Amino acid sequence: MNWLQLSRLLGLLAMLVGGSMVFSLPWAFPLLGEAVEFESKGFWALIETIIGSLCFGGLLVYLGRRESSTAILRKEAMAVVGLGWILAGIIGSLPLFLAGVMRAPDTPVTAIDALFESISGFTTTGASVLTELDDPAAIPRCVLFWRCFTHWLGGMGIIVLFVAVLGQLGAGGKAMMKREVPGPINESVRPRVRDTAVTMWLIYVAISGVLVGIYALEGMTFYDALCHSFATMATGGFSTHNASLGHFQSPVIELTATFFMIVAGSNFTLYYLVWKGRRELGEGRIASRLKPWFSDPEYRTYLAIIACATGAFFINLELTDRYLSWTESLRHSLFTTVTIITTTGFGTVDFTEWSEFSKGLILLLMFVGGCSGSTSGGLKVVRFLLFFKIIRLEIERAYRPNVVRPMKVFGVTVDKEMRHDVVVYFSLILFVFVSAWMVLNVIESDRQWENGEDVKAEKLIDCASAVASCLNNIGPGLGVLGPHNNYSGFSPQGKLLLTLLMLLGRLELFAILVLFVPDFWRV
Repeated sequence: MNWLQLSRLLGLLAMLVGGSMVFSLPWAFPLLGEAVEFESKGFWALIETIIGSLCFGGLLVYLGRRESSTAILRKEAMAVVGLGWILAGIIGSLPLFLAGVMRAPDTPVTAIDALFESISGFTTTGASVLTELDDPAAIPRCVLFWRCFTHWLGGMGIIVLFVAVLGQLGAGGKAMMKREVPGPINESVRPRVRDTAVTMWLIYVAISGVLVGIYALEGMTFYDALCHSFATMATGGFSTHNASLGHFQSPVIELTATFFMIVAGSNFTLYYLVWKGRRELGEGRIASRLKPWFSDPEYRTYLAIIACATGAFFINLELTDRYLSWTESLRHSLFTTVTIITTTGFGTVDFTEWSEFSKGLILLLMFVGGCSGSTSGGLKVVRFLLFFKIIRLEIERAYRPNVVRPMKVFGVTVDKEMRHDVVVYFSLILFVFVSAWMVLNVIESDRQWENGEDVKAEKLIDCASAVASCLNNIGPGLGVLGPHNNYSGFSPQGKLLLTLLMLLGRLELFAILVLFVPDFWRV
């Protein structure tokens, strides 16, 4: 391991994360009545963190200055991604802790609470321990903005941003991006890795900007429009209100969020290909320009899953007379399907009160996730496509052992290495899920949730839901973790375990798992 090079890159990353907090500072200046003094505390917490991260990052860069021209190898690239996300989470937690943010009335956040909230933001999980978001005396506006901004940074990826800003990383930059951009098939949209990173961020910024304008036109304040566009495009789910999007009581806002969640859950490479087709083909021939969408099997499957799940929820809600009108049933069915499969986690309705069938379907959708190359979590639709193709071939081999049939996806033959990777990933996800579920049950076995209710009979499902939600970067879950509740009832040890699961899910396991292997650190 090249420790000096690792020091330099982590230092630059620390400076980038700390420097990005300057965008939160202006929100400390509007007077908020009696909360002015508390807002000032948030402002200075951000200033202290910015200065501290710049100094710490500068020291690391200074220590590794001699390795600035050395090529970045595979081990260093993986270490930068894994340690970089942990470092970003620690730096991001400092404003919440230093500002004395209130987790509940008269209960300030602990260091573990702040770390949980920060990692949840960067990984776009959206799980929270805060219960007083509407109270300006509980959390400063500027810190609340930073909390939402962590979503936006983590959505497209802090390493992708790092490569876009820094450049000059060559093959090392490509290796780092491959470990961060979700999905098993991550092809570059441009020949140079820095150009790819810049292009993806430009698309991300452009769509986010459009969404901010639409939210503002639909009645949100500019502040709320910014924060909710961060959460929507990053498929994170953090809100500035306890009731999430339900606070606005607007079906129009819900439909807008639904559409853009679907957009964010799609492969961003498709948007580049469509834009490239527009430039090459001109304004005419719409069908030709949209061919990347129509011809992409993952995108078609993604939309088909959304349609089928929405239909299943709708029929079940109608049969159980959950809502007075079929339009309400359809709206809640579509919104819930999209917010879960894209792993956004916005809440408008308490789906924990739905039937057991609906709750079971929600749990299944948690594992599916969006498309590869999107901002969504989960296993990704393309992996399920590959997995079922692999199963079909293996079944055929059982009665036709001599038949050799190539497996294709996206028009490309899938080699044995890719098939192996898919099976291993499914196996690891299952192993991590079951192991973490058992450990969390042991940690929380003798505890009551903070509402004081004795819910030990429900705790088995609650813990399974918590693990599935954090591992797949969703946020809300079932039982005590429904859309109107949060993770404040878990023990500090439980929160640390769930924080680790968020990182494992966002970085697709290996960039974090290798950090626990002693041989990885040896020269």
